[in-house]
Amino acid sequence: MRLIQQTTTQSCDECVARLKAAAAALPMGVVAHINGQANAAKQGLAVAGDQIVEIFRPDFAVRVWRACRPAGLDIPIRVHVYQDGDHTIVAYRAPSQVFAPYGVAELDVIGAELDPIFATVIERALRP
Repeated sequence: MRLIQQTTTQSCDECVARLKAAAAALPMGVVAHINGQANAAKQGLAVAGDQIVEIFRPDFAVRVWRACRPAGLDIPIRVHVYQDGDHTIVAYRAPSQVFAPYGVAELDVIGAELDPIFATVIERALRP
């Protein structure tokens, strides 16, 4: 499965905040936010920015479950935001690619609907 990656000069924290705002504006839901560097800091460990934002929406989730219950394992869609030197990387897998291995036509339809939504979320988050 191909990973879609984009680079920004935003800090990891700024990028995550903008990602959350962009998702909410579409509207998509931020299901979870895992702040890896904050969790590491709680253990006295210093690491570069590393966060995961999980994005989805209940109506899409119900459609996924109805189409193929086991595909529920792959929702929400995860967006990995991490620091790489002076840059921040935003990486995710397109929903169409996430659902393709199931070989279910309705999941293909859902993935095709979600791909441009996720591309827009990322584009808005990274827009200067």
